[in-house]
Amino acid sequence: MDAFLSGLQLVFTPEVAIALLIGSIGGVIIGAIPGVGAAVAIAILLPATFAFEPIIGLTMLLGIYGSSMYGGSLPAILINTPGTAVNALTTYDGHPMTKRGEALKALGLAYGASFFGGIASIIALIALSPVLAKIAPMFGSREIFLAALLGIVLVIVAHRGQTFAAGSLAAFGIFLGTVGLEPVKFTQRFTYGFEFLSSGVNLIVVVLGLFALSQAFVLLSEPDHAPGDQRVEGNMFKAMAGVFRHKRVASASSGFGVLMGMIPGVGEFTAQFLSYTYAQRTSKTPDQFGKGSEEGLIASEASNNAVPAAAMIPLLALGIPGEALTAMMLSVFYVHNVVPGPALFQNNMDFIYALFIAMILLNVIVVVFVGLSSNLIMKIIQIPTRFLGMAILTLSFVGVYSLRNSLTDCMLAAVFGILGLVLKRQNLPIVPVILGMVLGGIMEVKLRSAMARVKTPLDFVDRPISAILAAAILFLIVLHFWGVLRERKLTEPESAHDHDMHDSQQG
Repeated sequence: MDAFLSGLQLVFTPEVAIALLIGSIGGVIIGAIPGVGAAVAIAILLPATFAFEPIIGLTMLLGIYGSSMYGGSLPAILINTPGTAVNALTTYDGHPMTKRGEALKALGLAYGASFFGGIASIIALIALSPVLAKIAPMFGSREIFLAALLGIVLVIVAHRGQTFAAGSLAAFGIFLGTVGLEPVKFTQRFTYGFEFLSSGVNLIVVVLGLFALSQAFVLLSEPDHAPGDQRVEGNMFKAMAGVFRHKRVASASSGFGVLMGMIPGVGEFTAQFLSYTYAQRTSKTPDQFGKGSEEGLIASEASNNAVPAAAMIPLLALGIPGEALTAMMLSVFYVHNVVPGPALFQNNMDFIYALFIAMILLNVIVVVFVGLSSNLIMKIIQIPTRFLGMAILTLSFVGVYSLRNSLTDCMLAAVFGILGLVLKRQNLPIVPVILGMVLGGIMEVKLRSAMARVKTPLDFVDRPISAILAAAILFLIVLHFWGVLRERKLTEPESAHDHDMHDSQQG
């Protein structure tokens, strides 16, 4: 109880309250601007948060992360342009409802489902925290190494159809994390005589390059345009209450979001796919999905907003980020020497409770803000894309330079920006590079620590948790290869049949 009261006191300091307001309201606006999104905004703000206390910086970043999806649903529903990538599925049912003259109902259901999913995932996080506090101390060096390795494997296999590319990019990220002085004997690795590489490749430089600068290059290289305007009339809060007509779909979708958020490397897209599929299969009107179904809209929004809080579970309990945004937040912990993991639950429960309270308040602030100001947000986001690209470019370089007052960092960020642009043009994933850098560093440190007590490879799995993690890794690899071989067997008869048809037509 004392820890909860201390956490409450921590949240209601003026600095944290201001950070929460800026993050939550700013996140809605950023999420509503097509082409920006939470990743770009967090990447730009990340260097600035290092000057704050960890609770202030994390509150602001969590605010942007959690609220951007609320904002992203606004243009997705009104003008058929998703504000963030995860709101793409919202367009399937949201925009058809707008064309039927039901824009208010669609926005109300989207906001209500987002609030439902967000609160449900925070309740799950709070309920699981005592369990985490008991289990986390059982994770030694080898368990955390295997958990990080499991995260890498999950990231790779989650990119179905792009596993080779995802694996290669994750390996590239791991390599980037090894450049510079190695952490035990401080010998130079992969510096090739370049003095600027001695301090390693800074994670924030890579993040800003791959996410922010690459998006700026995309916006600057495309034709200039601005989102259109569309007004919504009526009582938004009454429309939000409509989500309770579909409690079953909202609850199941939130559950999928929580489960997928807890698994590193999976995230919103898988949660949305599973919840949307479940909603369609159990619906009395499955033919309405994609044509303006209320259940489809709720499934999409409840599931993706349940992910952010759930993604904090592996980050707080083990120090293992599940995706790029929590990987960025991990750097805020490290800058202030706050190490997430077992010790955090034992020694800093007030900090944990403060984060929980902040996440609840974030959802309340956002739902009030979007309920009162949807039309105002539509006015604000009518920014020409090239102006937006130039603003992102300028802010990104200012952020990079402010890290170490280094022009070399700016040049490195530009190189990674070009790499990010190439990856986006080729539809290749960027997230594996960031997770490779973060998880690779964790794996190296924990492996070296574990090796002092490990004599044979079997010693890695001589404890229950390490054995479960090793079994999960093997199961995932086997399951993936089985799926690939099965797909190949199914496609081979089809290609052989097509070849026979072609020969018969020529004959």
